[in-house]
Amino acid sequence: MDEEPYRGASRMVRVGISVEGQTEERFVKSVLAPYLVKTEIYIMPISMSGDVNIDKVREELKKIAFNFDFVTTLYDFYGFSKKESNETKASLEARILKSVHQSVKDKLIPYVQMYEFEGLLFSCPESMGRVLQDIEVQKWASEVLHEFENNPELINDSVETAPSKRLGKFTRYRKTTHGPNIAKEIGIDKIRTMCVGFDEWIQKIESLAGGELNIGVMRPQSHS
Repeated sequence: MDEEPYRGASRMVRVGISVEGQTEERFVKSVLAPYLVKTEIYIMPISMSGDVNIDKVREELKKIAFNFDFVTTLYDFYGFSKKESNETKASLEARILKSVHQSVKDKLIPYVQMYEFEGLLFSCPESMGRVLQDIEVQKWASEVLHEFENNPELINDSVETAPSKRLGKFTRYRKTTHGPNIAKEIGIDKIRTMCVGFDEWIQKIESLAGGELNIGVMRPQSHS
């Protein structure tokens, strides 16, 4: 009887994620990486240490692109420097894509989080309250979420009302410690359910498991 040809173990796909700072770096390492490794996607964060702008992003992606099969980004819309007037998520992602060399562009999924990483933490007020050990935080976060149509990605950006500013005023939130811990308590699946933009990004990364970047999935979505 003929034997089935040997099919070796599928190759792990390596994805580098250029992130804004330490909070996002810890989130990727402790929460997102374990989630994606189940689909044979290995992700590694590389921190920009803040001050994210198009020129700095272009140079950073050029440096890291050839160490990975694919690269993507995780930057806050709120904290992105030198945005154009009337900039949107879609236009900023398109500018990131346009700014890089073709050799990088062919393996790049640009992603900008609306409006901040901290917005994701409002996906589950109960989890936020548990980690911060304050029932009043749960009630407060529920009210904020309700104000923005139960969509964490709509919690708006300004000096006073960005998600991190709200957390800093009302809670004992410490960015690099509590942020990743709250996200871990919530879980990626719950965040995906609540945050459409984040979910679309994860879908694009998951699609890389086949070892190819489908250009169709990387077109930036319209999201003002």
